[in-house]
Amino acid sequence: MNKKSIFSLILAVGLCAATFAANTVGVYKSNAVASYYADKFHGRKTANGEIFDMYALTAAHKSLPFNTMVKVTNLDNGKSVVVRINDRGPFVAGREIDVSKAAASKLGMLSEGTAHVSLQILGEKENPVSATPVAAKSEELDFTTAQHWDVQLAAFSSRMNAEIFAKKAQRSGIKNLAYQTTKDVTRVIIRDLATEEVAPLLELLESKGYTDYLVKERRD
Repeated sequence: MNKKSIFSLILAVGLCAATFAANTVGVYKSNAVASYYADKFHGRKTANGEIFDMYALTAAHKSLPFNTMVKVTNLDNGKSVVVRINDRGPFVAGREIDVSKAAASKLGMLSEGTAHVSLQILGEKENPVSATPVAAKSEELDFTTAQHWDVQLAAFSSRMNAEIFAKKAQRSGIKNLAYQTTKDVTRVIIRDLATEEVAPLLELLESKGYTDYLVKERRD
């Protein structure tokens, strides 16, 4: 077997292993090293074409398919977070996953920079639409600049998937959901909130597990 054939075989085996891992719900790695990336890469394109948002719960992995949902647990303190794979990395020997700054904060690893973690694959999520420049997590917003806000919970290329998501959210107690539809995207939002209504809503979303929201200034 020549070198080209050997390389092709190794590549095929690697791709099959990654696909198998992503389609198998359960523990992927029981003891791996996680690091995080933030300011230097904030606003740059990720490997799947999105814009990296260090305030979103995403991560980079060398082989797991994009949109794989992974539960990361810090083995030192027991803290966990669910991230979505949307980038490639880390490219440092011995490290398994690079999480966003927001995810690192939830894992309690900001000061150390790295942590020993377990990784559990939860499944896959439809690719969301990247945030536009006017969209931001609540940590970035100055609530004195506007009087009305929209909160986006998710965005889908399929209207059916958006409706399934909305029905699930309604059953969990999230009210006043609306659809914002363009040619390619259907967004599930809670629209036209007064400034004083935003904080209580975000607390409710967090308590229900909806942590990947976006708060947008309403510009009608």
